[in-house]
Amino acid sequence: MLELQNISFHADDKDILKDINLTIDDKFVAITGPNGSGKSTLLKIIMGIIKPTSGKIIFDGQDITDLAVNERANLGISFAFQQPVRFKGLKVKDLLAIAAGEGVDVTKDCKYLSAVGLCAKDYLNREINDTLSGGEMKRIEIAMAAARGGKLSLFDEPEAGIDLWSFQSLIKVFENLRRVTNGNIMIISHQERILEIADKIIYLKDGVVDRYDESSKVMSELNMGRYGCGCAYSQKEGVCNG
Repeated sequence: MLELQNISFHADDKDILKDINLTIDDKFVAITGPNGSGKSTLLKIIMGIIKPTSGKIIFDGQDITDLAVNERANLGISFAFQQPVRFKGLKVKDLLAIAAGEGVDVTKDCKYLSAVGLCAKDYLNREINDTLSGGEMKRIEIAMAAARGGKLSLFDEPEAGIDLWSFQSLIKVFENLRRVTNGNIMIISHQERILEIADKIIYLKDGVVDRYDESSKVMSELNMGRYGCGCAYSQKEGVCNG
């Protein structure tokens, strides 16, 4: 269970987050809201990339507020950025082995890659470089999260910057991940189809929690012609039209 107690973050003479109090114990929690509302900052604070100006973070009963990123990772927290990092010289099988904390296991690797819609035969020996598309990198990063088997997986707008085909596949990946994971997932998204998968939705606005409730309730309160970022979205293309 994750508890955020009076979390605030101040930077550049601005209050980015203001006295956030949340108790999160659901399998799949989505975070949405207008641009600049503090969504990415909140996830980075949970991971330890950013230190809060004030407040406490309690994870599984332990105060982790002052723990470093690697210490939180050792406790089972992982973070996936909007743009996955590419590691030239490493192959997909190497990353999965690192994530799992053990040697290469083709049987397990096949399971992880199959869960994200990739064929192990085609990808295990692929190098992590520019020959992989954005959609492929997103899937590999999710497979790494599954291999790690963390207690809490954090995803920052995984749909950002990918094409329509990859977006449609990504939805299926998260639907499957939600079914098979033993841990908890927190994901920043503006997309209706991802928000619908969530057990609960956190709606951030101006650095405060405006709503935190069951997905169906929050989505019924929001005008479904306009989504969490406050701009019109194309259901067909799955991208922001501004």
